[in-house]
Amino acid sequence: MKIVLDTNVLVSGLLTPYGPNGEIIRLISAGVLTVQYDSRIFLEYQDVLARPRFQFDMQDVNTFLAWLKQTGQVVFGAPLGKRLPDPDDEPFLEVAIAGQAVCIITGNKKHFPKAVRQNVTIFSPAEFIEFFRKHNEGTGQAHPQG
Repeated sequence: MKIVLDTNVLVSGLLTPYGPNGEIIRLISAGVLTVQYDSRIFLEYQDVLARPRFQFDMQDVNTFLAWLKQTGQVVFGAPLGKRLPDPDDEPFLEVAIAGQAVCIITGNKKHFPKAVRQNVTIFSPAEFIEFFRKHNEGTGQAHPQG
């Protein structure tokens, strides 16, 4: 399942391995989810994970990012016709559109207004886990709404 992962979910999942964010990281690590990204997103991952305030072991960060680079999918998106409230979020939407991702998973849903997102589904981590469980149990819809 192809997804676009906002940096805030990545950081939260690595800091707190329990709960929805941590479960998403485990699904990525198990190869169940494929993270789509472009060079801007990958650089943001590198920059944020290297921040001293998070106190991540840099060897672990580099190993994780190298693995993500090998298992993820590079996508080249086109610029959006309309601006998002936070321009730093635009690469995530551009990649989701171009890569036909199932969704963007973010802690900042308000940064992706319906008028701009071109039918891309935006999930909070908890919403995604609920969707994922229903999708995999065969008891819910195969395609997300929202």
